Amino acid sequence: MRQILFAGAIGLFLTLIGTPLLIKLLARKGYGQFIRDDGPRSHGSKKGTPTMGGIAFILATLIAYALTKVITGEDPTIPGLLVLFLMAGMGLVGFLDDYIKIVKQRSLGLRAKAKMAGQLIVGIAFAVLALQFPDNRGNTPASTKLSFVTDFGWSIGPVLFVVWALFMILAMSNGVNLTDGLDGLATGASVMVFGAYTFIGLWQFQESCANAMTLTNPAACFEVRDPLDLAVVASALMGACFGFLWWNTSPAKIFMGDTGSLALGGALAGLAICSRTELLLALLGGLFVLITMSVVIQVGSFRLTGKRVFRMAPLQHHFELKGWSEVLVVVRFWIIQGMCVIVGLGIFYAGWAAEK
Repeated sequence: MRQILFAGAIGLFLTLIGTPLLIKLLARKGYGQFIRDDGPRSHGSKKGTPTMGGIAFILATLIAYALTKVITGEDPTIPGLLVLFLMAGMGLVGFLDDYIKIVKQRSLGLRAKAKMAGQLIVGIAFAVLALQFPDNRGNTPASTKLSFVTDFGWSIGPVLFVVWALFMILAMSNGVNLTDGLDGLATGASVMVFGAYTFIGLWQFQESCANAMTLTNPAACFEVRDPLDLAVVASALMGACFGFLWWNTSPAKIFMGDTGSLALGGALAGLAICSRTELLLALLGGLFVLITMSVVIQVGSFRLTGKRVFRMAPLQHHFELKGWSEVLVVVRFWIIQGMCVIVGLGIFYAGWAAEK
């Protein structure tokens, strides 16, 4: 528990004091946001706002995790390090994308093939490594079985697991990226999901099969490697994003950019894979799924019928064009995300209670 509190508090403190320093640095270098011409007209005033703010919470999370280990004297674990590797690796791909956008002053950064190649390299490395390093119970950071609140069904094998992990990583990264269209929207939604994974990791640690001798019902235990450390990582991310939200909320002083959105999506996917809650992530991150589906529906409808379902996709811009203020859209979407987290955690607990 001490580790979780330290990680969250340090992450929060670092982004609260570090983000304004990053804002000044980026503004001095002229690293401002490029606004697309086909976006809502109200976004024109955001042009030039410092971007690549994801650097702040990525560094804060890494430092918070490291300092927590030093303060508590606990050793880092493979699952925790793998999730941090996935976050930082995806963030690096996003940073390169943002940097090219700024330098060349265009809305497209890395070429699609180059950006995909970077994501694939990081994702494959994570997936392959996650099937290595068994503990004394034989548990590796990830499992080749699909999971909801725990593993279920037959093993899909290492090759299909890598494909499945890549799908999750790319889907969540793009989902957070699409959600990051309004001030504070993606950051606030991410705080809620990381909070949920802090609770899940702590609960899995308390009900771990490694402690089966002290449990009232060993049949309801969780076979997850180092769940407490996953909770520490989630807490560090939650705190770092919470501090960043102070500066990212409307009117935003800084944007996370692809640096931040790809990193957050990678971290969410990594936590889901390592905590054996892969399919549950679709509920916990319901807002990201909803916004992604709005884009899929819009594109599919236009290609098949030549007509658009929404005034603009992603979904948040549809409501902006209907006359909702940006703050109204953000708050109501946060409420939707909060309900998704409540439902997801309720199902997680119900699944454990049903086994008990």
